[in-house]
Amino acid sequence: MSATTTSRADARAITHRPLGAVAASRVGYEVKSYFRSLDTVFFTFLFPLIMLSIFSAAFSSSGDITAGPNEEGISVAAYYLPGMLAAGMLLSGVQNLAVDIAMEKSDGTLKRLGGTPLSPTAYFLGKMGQVFVTGIAQAALLLVVAVVVLDISLPTEASSWLTFAWVFVLGVITSALLGIALSALPRSGRSATAVVVPILLILQFISGVYLQFYALPEWMQNIASILPLKWMAQGMRAVFLPEEFAALEQNGVWDLGAVGIALLVWLVIGVVVSRITFRWIRRDA
Repeated sequence: MSATTTSRADARAITHRPLGAVAASRVGYEVKSYFRSLDTVFFTFLFPLIMLSIFSAAFSSSGDITAGPNEEGISVAAYYLPGMLAAGMLLSGVQNLAVDIAMEKSDGTLKRLGGTPLSPTAYFLGKMGQVFVTGIAQAALLLVVAVVVLDISLPTEASSWLTFAWVFVLGVITSALLGIALSALPRSGRSATAVVVPILLILQFISGVYLQFYALPEWMQNIASILPLKWMAQGMRAVFLPEEFAALEQNGVWDLGAVGIALLVWLVIGVVVSRITFRWIRRDA
């Protein structure tokens, strides 16, 4: 379907319809478009699962990971699962939306949508709804593979799953808003992947996703603590790792209050920057 045809369909669909119905229609369209793009599915949806499988296969021979001497250990896969869940939120929100919106700016899709009755609010809700749908599916797939294939024991306490729920929801919303904000950085759709992916790759290495956070230099931990992914990963570790592993965190505790505050701060930053930078067309167009 061409972009022009899509824009005309959007215009017909949203005339005289309430915002909720328009947003729901956009969510459906965005989800379908997401899964039709094979490179997006591989590098955002399946990538955390692939990396978890690689890490489990590559490092399982080194034995279990422990929080200290004489402590009971957990498998490599169990240790890296929280980080991969956090990375999934980041990739589904920031990488996916930053690249996708930059492409839509570059190819004129946003300009055409700007000429329809579609409001920026409905457009944003469609994008964020897509991130929620794909993020939930991705997390569910990770957890199923963790249990069935990697033999990882999941928490049984309701409180742990409540923590998972609010960290996940807050992390996904924050990631989606930061993705919208970051979409203003690439100067063209062609350069979007080259601009966005290296930033997020570095962020994953310093935030305890691919490397054990407690083993990183203190200065690197301090830098990561300014950024949102470290807090998403810490929140997920609080859910899925044994309590004694809290001693390995930067301050020796899970500090879920700080997790919530940090993510809320970045959520506000995402809202403000998105509001300032988003346009239906590029500034230089």
